[in-house]
Amino acid sequence: MTIGLLRLADDDAPMLLKVAIRKENEAKVFDWEGDLPLRHPDRDLIIYEMHVRGYTRHESSGTKFPGTYRGVVEKLDHLKELGVNCIELMPCQEFNELEYYSYNSVLGDYKLNFWGYSTINYFSPMIRYSSSGIRSCGRDAINEFKYLVKEAHKRGIEVIMDVVFNHTAEGNEKGLSLSFRGVDNCVYYMLAPKGEYYNYSGCGNTFNCNHPVVRQFILDCLRYWVTEMHVDGFRFDLASIMTRSSSLWDSVNVYGDPLEGDLITTGTPLSNPPLIDMMSNDPVLHGVKLIAEAWDAGGLYQVGRFPHWGVWSEWNGKYRDIVRQFIKGTDGLSGAFAECLCGSPNLYQGGGGKPWNSVNFICAHDGFTLADLVTYNNKHNLANGEDNNDGESHNYSWNCGQEGEFASISVKKLRKRQMRNFFLCLMVSQGVPMIHMGDEYGHTKGGNNNTYCHDNYINYFRWDKKEESSSDLFRFFRLMTKFRRECESLGLNDFPTAERLQWHGHTPGKPDWSDTSRFVAFTLVLSHQTFMSHL
Repeated sequence: MTIGLLRLADDDAPMLLKVAIRKENEAKVFDWEGDLPLRHPDRDLIIYEMHVRGYTRHESSGTKFPGTYRGVVEKLDHLKELGVNCIELMPCQEFNELEYYSYNSVLGDYKLNFWGYSTINYFSPMIRYSSSGIRSCGRDAINEFKYLVKEAHKRGIEVIMDVVFNHTAEGNEKGLSLSFRGVDNCVYYMLAPKGEYYNYSGCGNTFNCNHPVVRQFILDCLRYWVTEMHVDGFRFDLASIMTRSSSLWDSVNVYGDPLEGDLITTGTPLSNPPLIDMMSNDPVLHGVKLIAEAWDAGGLYQVGRFPHWGVWSEWNGKYRDIVRQFIKGTDGLSGAFAECLCGSPNLYQGGGGKPWNSVNFICAHDGFTLADLVTYNNKHNLANGEDNNDGESHNYSWNCGQEGEFASISVKKLRKRQMRNFFLCLMVSQGVPMIHMGDEYGHTKGGNNNTYCHDNYINYFRWDKKEESSSDLFRFFRLMTKFRRECESLGLNDFPTAERLQWHGHTPGKPDWSDTSRFVAFTLVLSHQTFMSHL
């Protein structure tokens, strides 16, 4: 197969890579060596959110192929040691890396789209994550992605992809014309009456997910990554957009003709969105993990209410916010904190859900790292070149008495204790825990909670920090994941009942649910273990 660069006469995006492929012979068949899906039960997952490039790009990784799929393979044993059995890859479908390309005078480098939430080609792994980079024009990227999946499976680690079907890299009506806009603009995007784009994604356009053509495209894409690339599941960015109507008729009869009197506005939330229905009942996707980020930028917040058909899990943003507030000492949250420990039955049990419907997390790529959560009261995003105006201002963080990394010994000691409190809570909560890359050694981004544009040390995993003898946080993480795996009372398939669960305060059997309570402890009868999380 010969692959060469193609320059279009009417080029709307000259800085993007185009390829023309001429098939001369059959491509080399990848040897999967009998690889099969691992099919870990959802309740047993311990997820690790990672960035392919950021994981090994720093020079301290010592890898032969830093910042690549092969680089990740070189460091998979770290994840095995940590005790995770599932990695969630931030976007690695081909995306527009140059979307924000501009000189950043603050750091003296150039802003790039580092996170990858701007897809160009949904059927191609990111070329620049291959060891050959753009020289391979995709040949090596495909095989190296497969190699990553195969090697992860050999270590008992599943691979989930973070995918972006809520918008594309084409932007709004003033944006680039790369693909869908030129094929059929009104089919692939939600358009307002005057032709402008509805922007429920906050990124310029909204993919018209429930249009019959578009939902078949999405289904074909997911099937490809499962059958050809052997991935084990997907996390859907801003998944609530996939529950919005695509036209005036969609809420009526999603497979037939509209019924009189049932017209609705484009983008209205659907109680039974056809795309979610198709994915949930597709035979090829049967057993594949499906995780929703159950909100969007248009105000549709569905945590605890995302249509699940018995197979979908959700990023539980409410868990994150409640746990952060309770552990930093906010009044009146001991009862809500107890719900989080039980897998959030207040959110999921009423709709027939299970504890594993809740993907619990304290930190993710978007927001403070665990170390920054206990080091900064305020965001410090000046390095982004936007005068600190970007990023979330409400982080439910506490600096433990002093702002920034330079603090007294007593403050640093308290911060370490707080980080352990957070991770202890995550590991003993029912549901599925998710760890953010770098939190296991206390990675800091200097208080920057929106590092989308930095292909530099801010986002790179620091292997030298992990190896520092003074850093004992990794040992704590490793022992806690081991404890979770070995404790049969954790990772239950059903919510704990009153017969099995007993709450305590400072006095056994006497829980304190008052507004000023800072101490919650419980016993699960099955294992006769008592777990405590307190300040």
